[in-house]
Amino acid sequence: MKPTNVLSGLVAIALASVASASASASDNTAAAAIYIQPVSQSPTAPAPLAQIQYNVAAPSEAEVTSYEAPELPADAKLVRIGVYDAAAKRWASSTSVASVENFGKGYSPTVLLSVNQRGDVVSAALRGVRIDAGQTRDFGPQAVVLVSEPGKQPELNQPVVLSPEGKKVEPGEEKSMLQKYWWVIGIVVLLSLTGGGGGEGK
Repeated sequence: MKPTNVLSGLVAIALASVASASASASDNTAAAAIYIQPVSQSPTAPAPLAQIQYNVAAPSEAEVTSYEAPELPADAKLVRIGVYDAAAKRWASSTSVASVENFGKGYSPTVLLSVNQRGDVVSAALRGVRIDAGQTRDFGPQAVVLVSEPGKQPELNQPVVLSPEGKKVEPGEEKSMLQKYWWVIGIVVLLSLTGGGGGEGK
C-alpha cells in the first residue's frame, strides 16, 4: 500500500469526523424571540425586543442576533419579558418583570434564558448591567443561557420496610468490621493469654 493512499485515507477520515461534529453542533442550535410588554392598566400588545441564538451543548456561545430598543410609555415603570408566540397570541415561556431603569443610560441590557435539555425556553428575564468603559468595549446587549440539569431520579423497585406500627423503618448505619466481629477478636485474645491449649506439657 502506498504512503500517499494511507495519507489521503487519514485526511478523508479527519474531514468526515469534523463534518459530523459540526453537523451535530448545528442540530443543537436554537433561536428564541424575546418580547417586551409594558405593565400598565391598559396593556399594549407585546413587542419584539431581541432574537437570541444559542446552542445547548455550548451555552456560553449564545449571542444576540437582533435587538430593537423598546419604545416605552412615559408612565411605564415595569415591563414584562418573555418568549411570546405571536401566532397564538400567548406567552410561550414563563415571564419575568423588570424595571424600565434596566434600559437607562449607562446600562447594557442582558437577557437571561433558562432552557431545558432539549433547548426549549423555560423562562426569560432581563437585567441591566452597568457599563464600565474601562473594562469592556462591547456596550451592546448580551445573552446568558442557563441549561437546567436533570434532577435526581427516585430509586424504583426498592422494598419499603414498615414497623409494626406501620411507620417506615429507616435503615441503620452500616457496622464496621470491629463492631461485627468483636467477639471473635475477644476469643482469640483470650486463647492467646491462657496459653492456647497446654501444648507445653508434652
